[in-house]
Amino acid sequence: MSDRYAGRPILVGYDDSPGSHEALRWAVEEARLRGLPVLVCHALHWPYVLRPVAQEVLTQIEQVALAVVDEGVHRARALAPEVEAQPLLGRGTPSAVLLEATREAEMTVLGARGRGGFDGLQVGSAAVQVPAHSVRPVVVVRPLPRPSGQDVRIVVGIDGSPASLAAFDLALDEAALRGGSLTALCCWRECRSSSWQEPLPFVDSHALRQGAEARFYEVTSQLARRHPDVPVTADFVIERPQRALIDAAKDATLLVLGNRGNESPACLLLGPVTQTALLEAWCPVAVTPTANLRPLFPPG
Repeated sequence: MSDRYAGRPILVGYDDSPGSHEALRWAVEEARLRGLPVLVCHALHWPYVLRPVAQEVLTQIEQVALAVVDEGVHRARALAPEVEAQPLLGRGTPSAVLLEATREAEMTVLGARGRGGFDGLQVGSAAVQVPAHSVRPVVVVRPLPRPSGQDVRIVVGIDGSPASLAAFDLALDEAALRGGSLTALCCWRECRSSSWQEPLPFVDSHALRQGAEARFYEVTSQLARRHPDVPVTADFVIERPQRALIDAAKDATLLVLGNRGNESPACLLLGPVTQTALLEAWCPVAVTPTANLRPLFPPG
């Protein structure tokens, strides 16, 4: 295990749902690649807080919860015997339990939805709340079939915001760990497009775009030097970021985004691009917080 990752497990939320099975598979592989342990977490939450219940009922509920987390650990060890797997049974809502545990984790992995919710629900509450509040990267995995023998390709959205720079950092690590390539995408919207309420006065939109494009290629080139063996493709496109990123990630291994971009309103914990990706992306989506930045980045 490298010094960088020492002592920080890969945390995975597990409730024996199909989504949590896929999350466990991803988490175990991530732990194997990084030489880390995996921590299988299940939340014991009795919903009727103000309603008294007999102790024997609570004991039975706890026994069921222990059986779920033990079964998750057993699955993890079967997937990769060389990876250390440990149980964690927390008390509280899944989001609260995971957010408390993620502070000491290298990464948290969740299924897009657990056993709660309703038929047709695409993303559960924990898969939104945990990425929105976590101080560590969170990967949300869908239980979708993946073609075998597919080349590893990581896609990252970058707009120069601190969280997107952290996203590039994580995406580069993932590409290096998995022996794959990295596609970095920056989406530009013209000043006179429908996304702007009014044209900006006295602005040369062509020069503005050229400056942004040049800066994008400069920053990605500098950041990519940390893993010179990873093939990096940088694409500057004139398109809405939601559509461009989801289309680019159709056959990707992982899509990596910051929790909030430059244009995200301050009242939003997750930016609209990230929210759309969690709902619509077919591949796993990793969300990075601003707090996950390395100490040095190319100056703005």
